[in-house]
Amino acid sequence: MDKHARRVTVVEVGPRDGLQNESAPVPTDAKIAFIEALAAAGLPVVETTSFVNPKAVPQLADATQVMQGVRRRPGVRYLALVPNEKGLRRALDAEVGAIALFTAATDVFAQANVGTTVDGTFDRFIPVVARAREAGCWVRGYVSVAFGCPYAGDVAPEAAVAVAERLFALGCDEVSIADTIGVATPDSTARLLAAAGALPIERLALHFHDTGGRALDNVATALARGVRIFDASAGGLGGCPFAPGAPGNLATEALLDMLDHAGYETGVDTTAVAGATARLRACLAASAPTGP
Repeated sequence: MDKHARRVTVVEVGPRDGLQNESAPVPTDAKIAFIEALAAAGLPVVETTSFVNPKAVPQLADATQVMQGVRRRPGVRYLALVPNEKGLRRALDAEVGAIALFTAATDVFAQANVGTTVDGTFDRFIPVVARAREAGCWVRGYVSVAFGCPYAGDVAPEAAVAVAERLFALGCDEVSIADTIGVATPDSTARLLAAAGALPIERLALHFHDTGGRALDNVATALARGVRIFDASAGGLGGCPFAPGAPGNLATEALLDMLDHAGYETGVDTTAVAGATARLRACLAASAPTGP
Protein backbone atom coordinates (compact mmCIF):
# COMPACT_ATOMS: atom_id res chain seq x y z
CA MET A 1 0.00 0.00 0.00
CA ASP A 2 1.19 3.53 -0.72
CA LYS A 3 1.27 6.09 2.06
CA HIS A 4 -2.08 7.64 1.14
CA ALA A 5 -3.82 4.26 1.07
CA ARG A 6 -2.45 3.41 4.52
CA ARG A 7 -3.87 6.51 6.18
CA VAL A 8 -7.17 6.04 8.01
CA THR A 9 -9.18 8.72 9.80
CA VAL A 10 -10.87 7.65 13.02
CA VAL A 11 -13.80 9.85 14.04
CA GLU A 12 -14.33 9.69 17.80
CA VAL A 13 -18.02 9.77 18.71
CA GLY A 14 -17.85 8.81 22.39
CA PRO A 15 -18.54 12.22 23.96
CA ARG A 16 -21.80 12.53 22.02
CA ASP A 17 -23.01 9.17 20.74
CA GLY A 18 -21.43 7.35 23.65
CA LEU A 19 -22.57 9.48 26.54
CA GLN A 20 -26.09 10.23 25.28
CA ASN A 21 -27.19 6.75 26.32
CA GLU A 22 -25.88 7.02 29.89
CA SER A 23 -28.70 7.47 32.39
CA ALA A 24 -26.62 8.88 35.25
CA PRO A 25 -25.66 12.54 34.73
CA VAL A 26 -22.02 13.05 33.79
CA PRO A 27 -20.55 16.29 35.18
CA THR A 28 -19.71 18.90 32.57
CA ASP A 29 -16.10 19.13 33.70
CA ALA A 30 -15.72 15.35 33.27
CA LYS A 31 -17.05 15.60 29.71
CA ILE A 32 -14.63 18.40 28.94
CA ALA A 33 -11.70 16.43 30.38
CA PHE A 34 -12.74 13.39 28.31
CA ILE A 35 -12.91 15.41 25.09
CA GLU A 36 -9.58 17.10 25.73
CA ALA A 37 -7.89 13.77 26.51
CA LEU A 38 -9.22 12.21 23.29
CA ALA A 39 -7.98 15.14 21.23
CA ALA A 40 -4.60 14.98 22.98
CA ALA A 41 -4.41 11.28 22.05
CA GLY A 42 -4.28 12.33 18.41
CA LEU A 43 -7.87 11.81 17.30
CA PRO A 44 -8.42 14.33 14.48
CA VAL A 45 -12.22 14.55 14.82
CA VAL A 46 -14.09 14.42 18.13
CA GLU A 47 -17.89 14.48 18.10
CA THR A 48 -18.24 16.68 21.12
CA THR A 49 -21.93 17.16 21.90
CA SER A 50 -25.38 17.72 20.46
CA PHE A 51 -27.57 20.83 20.40
CA VAL A 52 -30.82 18.90 20.51
CA ASN A 53 -33.75 19.66 22.77
CA PRO A 54 -32.48 18.98 26.32
CA LYS A 55 -35.77 17.24 27.10
CA ALA A 56 -35.05 14.68 24.36
CA VAL A 57 -31.47 13.95 25.48
CA PRO A 58 -30.98 15.27 29.04
CA GLN A 59 -27.40 14.01 29.19
CA LEU A 60 -26.38 16.61 26.59
CA ALA A 61 -28.28 19.56 28.07
CA ASP A 62 -24.93 21.21 28.85
CA ALA A 63 -23.87 21.40 25.19
CA THR A 64 -23.09 25.11 25.33
CA GLN A 65 -21.01 24.80 28.50
CA VAL A 66 -19.10 21.86 27.06
CA MET A 67 -18.30 23.56 23.76
CA GLN A 68 -17.27 26.77 25.45
CA GLY A 69 -15.21 24.95 28.07
CA VAL A 70 -13.12 22.73 25.81
CA ARG A 71 -9.60 23.99 25.10
CA ARG A 72 -9.46 23.40 21.37
CA ARG A 73 -6.29 21.98 19.90
CA PRO A 74 -5.13 23.20 16.49
CA GLY A 75 -5.90 20.69 13.76
CA VAL A 76 -8.70 18.94 15.67
CA ARG A 77 -12.28 19.18 14.41
CA TYR A 78 -14.81 19.46 17.25
CA LEU A 79 -18.09 18.27 15.78
CA ALA A 80 -21.56 19.05 17.20
CA LEU A 81 -24.86 17.52 16.13
CA VAL A 82 -27.59 20.03 15.26
CA PRO A 83 -31.17 18.97 14.48
CA ASN A 84 -32.61 22.23 13.14
CA GLU A 85 -32.15 26.00 12.85
CA LYS A 86 -32.64 26.54 16.59
CA GLY A 87 -29.92 24.00 17.34
CA LEU A 88 -27.63 25.66 14.81
CA ARG A 89 -28.13 29.07 16.41
CA ARG A 90 -27.13 27.63 19.78
CA ALA A 91 -24.12 25.92 18.19
CA LEU A 92 -22.92 29.06 16.44
CA ASP A 93 -23.31 31.04 19.67
CA ALA A 94 -20.97 28.48 21.25
CA GLU A 95 -18.48 29.04 18.40
CA VAL A 96 -18.92 25.60 16.87
CA GLY A 97 -16.98 25.28 13.62
CA ALA A 98 -18.20 21.86 12.47
CA ILE A 99 -21.73 20.50 12.55
CA ALA A 100 -23.42 17.17 11.87
CA LEU A 101 -26.91 16.57 10.46
CA PHE A 102 -28.82 13.41 11.30
CA THR A 103 -31.29 11.66 9.04
CA ALA A 104 -32.23 8.04 8.36
CA ALA A 105 -32.70 5.44 5.67
CA THR A 106 -36.33 4.84 6.73
CA ASP A 107 -39.22 7.19 7.39
CA VAL A 108 -40.35 5.27 10.46
CA PHE A 109 -36.99 5.67 12.19
CA ALA A 110 -36.79 9.34 11.27
CA GLN A 111 -40.27 9.81 12.72
CA ALA A 112 -39.28 8.07 15.98
CA ASN A 113 -36.02 9.97 16.23
CA VAL A 114 -36.75 13.51 15.06
CA GLY A 115 -40.50 13.56 14.52
CA THR A 116 -40.65 13.80 10.74
CA THR A 117 -40.05 11.80 7.55
CA VAL A 118 -36.76 11.57 5.69
CA ASP A 119 -38.04 14.25 3.30
CA GLY A 120 -38.97 16.32 6.32
CA THR A 121 -35.42 16.16 7.65
CA PHE A 122 -34.12 17.53 4.37
CA ASP A 123 -36.62 20.36 4.51
CA ARG A 124 -35.10 21.26 7.87
CA PHE A 125 -31.55 20.85 6.60
CA ILE A 126 -31.75 23.30 3.69
CA PRO A 127 -31.70 26.51 5.80
CA VAL A 128 -29.33 24.92 8.32
CA VAL A 129 -26.70 24.14 5.68
CA ALA A 130 -27.08 27.56 4.07
CA ARG A 131 -26.56 29.34 7.39
CA ALA A 132 -23.74 27.01 8.44
CA ARG A 133 -21.94 27.69 5.18
CA GLU A 134 -22.30 31.43 5.70
CA ALA A 135 -20.68 30.94 9.11
CA GLY A 136 -17.81 28.92 7.63
CA CYS A 137 -18.80 25.60 9.20
CA TRP A 138 -17.70 22.20 7.97
CA VAL A 139 -20.74 19.93 7.56
CA ARG A 140 -21.14 16.19 8.09
CA GLY A 141 -24.24 14.10 7.40
CA TYR A 142 -25.37 10.85 9.01
CA VAL A 143 -27.57 8.15 7.49
CA SER A 144 -28.82 6.03 10.39
CA VAL A 145 -30.31 2.51 10.18
CA ALA A 146 -28.63 1.98 6.80
CA PHE A 147 -28.37 -1.80 7.22
CA GLY A 148 -31.48 -2.50 9.25
CA CYS A 149 -34.16 -0.61 11.13
CA PRO A 150 -35.67 -1.65 14.49
CA TYR A 151 -39.12 -0.73 13.14
CA ALA A 152 -38.98 -1.44 9.39
CA GLY A 153 -36.60 -4.42 9.32
CA ASP A 154 -34.10 -4.91 6.50
CA VAL A 155 -33.06 -1.84 4.52
CA ALA A 156 -32.14 -2.10 0.84
CA PRO A 157 -28.60 -0.79 0.15
CA GLU A 158 -29.99 1.42 -2.60
CA ALA A 159 -32.32 3.15 -0.12
CA ALA A 160 -29.47 4.07 2.22
CA VAL A 161 -27.23 5.16 -0.64
CA ALA A 162 -29.98 7.38 -2.06
CA VAL A 163 -30.14 9.27 1.24
CA ALA A 164 -26.34 9.61 1.29
CA GLU A 165 -26.45 11.00 -2.25
CA ARG A 166 -28.99 13.60 -1.13
CA LEU A 167 -26.72 14.65 1.74
CA PHE A 168 -23.76 15.13 -0.58
CA ALA A 169 -25.96 17.05 -3.01
CA LEU A 170 -27.13 19.25 -0.14
CA GLY A 171 -23.53 20.26 0.47
CA CYS A 172 -22.20 17.90 3.13
CA ASP A 173 -18.41 17.67 3.19
CA GLU A 174 -18.59 14.10 4.50
CA VAL A 175 -21.32 11.50 4.98
CA SER A 176 -21.30 8.68 7.53
CA ILE A 177 -23.46 5.65 6.82
CA ALA A 178 -24.45 3.98 10.07
CA ASP A 179 -25.28 0.45 11.17
CA THR A 180 -27.36 1.80 14.03
CA ILE A 181 -28.57 -1.54 15.44
CA GLY A 182 -25.51 -3.67 14.76
CA VAL A 183 -26.90 -5.99 12.09
CA ALA A 184 -24.35 -5.39 9.33
CA THR A 185 -22.22 -8.26 8.06
CA PRO A 186 -19.27 -8.30 5.67
CA ASP A 187 -21.64 -9.37 2.89
CA SER A 188 -24.14 -6.58 3.53
CA THR A 189 -21.26 -4.11 3.85
CA ALA A 190 -19.97 -5.20 0.46
CA ARG A 191 -23.43 -4.89 -1.06
CA LEU A 192 -23.90 -1.39 0.29
CA LEU A 193 -20.51 -0.24 -1.00
CA ALA A 194 -21.23 -1.79 -4.39
CA ALA A 195 -24.43 0.28 -4.52
CA ALA A 196 -22.46 3.35 -3.43
CA GLY A 197 -20.13 3.32 -6.42
CA ALA A 198 -21.11 6.85 -7.48
CA LEU A 199 -20.41 8.35 -4.05
CA PRO A 200 -17.05 10.09 -3.36
CA ILE A 201 -15.29 7.29 -1.48
CA GLU A 202 -12.72 9.68 0.01
CA ARG A 203 -15.54 11.54 1.79
CA LEU A 204 -17.55 8.50 2.84
CA ALA A 205 -17.42 7.20 6.41
CA LEU A 206 -18.88 4.08 7.99
CA HIS A 207 -20.26 3.81 11.52
CA PHE A 208 -20.52 0.24 12.80
CA HIS A 209 -21.95 -1.07 16.04
CA ASP A 210 -20.52 -4.25 17.50
CA THR A 211 -23.81 -5.57 18.83
CA GLY A 212 -23.39 -8.75 16.77
CA GLY A 213 -19.61 -8.94 17.13
CA ARG A 214 -18.98 -8.26 13.43
CA ALA A 215 -17.87 -4.62 13.45
CA LEU A 216 -14.17 -5.24 12.80
CA ASP A 217 -14.98 -7.76 10.06
CA ASN A 218 -17.13 -5.09 8.46
CA VAL A 219 -14.32 -2.56 8.74
CA ALA A 220 -11.97 -4.98 7.01
CA THR A 221 -14.46 -5.39 4.17
CA ALA A 222 -14.80 -1.63 3.82
CA LEU A 223 -11.04 -1.07 3.90
CA ALA A 224 -10.61 -3.52 1.05
CA ARG A 225 -13.08 -1.43 -0.97
CA GLY A 226 -11.36 1.89 -0.34
CA VAL A 227 -13.14 3.38 2.68
CA ARG A 228 -10.69 5.28 4.89
CA ILE A 229 -12.94 6.99 7.45
CA PHE A 230 -14.53 5.11 10.35
CA ASP A 231 -16.47 6.20 13.42
CA ALA A 232 -15.76 4.65 16.82
CA SER A 233 -16.48 5.33 20.48
CA ALA A 234 -13.85 5.20 23.22
CA GLY A 235 -14.46 2.12 25.34
CA GLY A 236 -17.39 1.11 23.11
CA LEU A 237 -19.60 3.56 24.99
CA GLY A 238 -23.17 4.09 23.96
CA GLY A 239 -25.53 3.66 21.07
CA CYS A 240 -28.76 5.33 20.06
CA PRO A 241 -31.51 5.95 22.64
CA PHE A 242 -34.12 5.88 19.86
CA ALA A 243 -33.10 2.45 18.52
CA PRO A 244 -33.99 -0.57 20.68
CA GLY A 245 -31.00 -2.92 20.83
CA ALA A 246 -28.57 -0.31 19.56
CA PRO A 247 -25.97 -0.22 22.38
CA GLY A 248 -22.61 -1.54 21.28
CA ASN A 249 -20.61 1.12 19.46
CA LEU A 250 -17.35 -0.13 17.99
CA ALA A 251 -14.64 0.59 20.57
CA THR A 252 -12.02 3.07 19.39
CA GLU A 253 -9.28 1.05 21.05
CA ALA A 254 -10.28 -2.13 19.22
CA LEU A 255 -10.44 -0.31 15.89
CA LEU A 256 -7.03 1.29 16.44
CA ASP A 257 -5.46 -2.07 17.35
CA MET A 258 -6.95 -3.72 14.28
CA LEU A 259 -5.76 -0.94 11.97
CA ASP A 260 -2.28 -0.95 13.47
CA HIS A 261 -1.89 -4.70 13.05
CA ALA A 262 -3.14 -4.46 9.47
CA GLY A 263 -0.51 -1.85 8.60
CA TYR A 264 -2.68 1.26 8.53
CA GLU A 265 -1.70 4.62 10.03
CA THR A 266 -4.00 6.75 12.20
CA GLY A 267 -1.70 9.01 14.20
CA VAL A 268 -3.61 8.09 17.37
CA ASP A 269 -2.08 6.87 20.64
CA THR A 270 -4.18 3.87 21.64
CA THR A 271 -2.81 3.83 25.18
CA ALA A 272 -3.84 7.45 25.66
CA VAL A 273 -7.35 6.68 24.41
CA ALA A 274 -7.58 3.78 26.86
CA GLY A 275 -6.50 6.11 29.67
CA ALA A 276 -9.19 8.62 28.75
CA THR A 277 -11.75 5.82 28.72
CA ALA A 278 -10.63 4.53 32.13
CA ARG A 279 -10.98 7.97 33.71
CA LEU A 280 -14.40 8.49 32.16
CA ARG A 281 -15.59 5.06 33.33
CA ALA A 282 -14.45 5.87 36.87
CA CYS A 283 -16.56 9.02 36.68
CA LEU A 284 -19.56 7.05 35.37
CA ALA A 285 -19.21 4.56 38.21
CA ALA A 286 -19.09 7.36 40.76
CA SER A 287 -22.19 8.98 39.21
CA ALA A 288 -24.24 5.79 39.05
CA PRO A 289 -27.10 5.52 41.57
CA THR A 290 -26.52 3.10 44.43
CA GLY A 291 -28.98 0.57 45.73
CA PRO A 292 -30.81 0.82 49.07
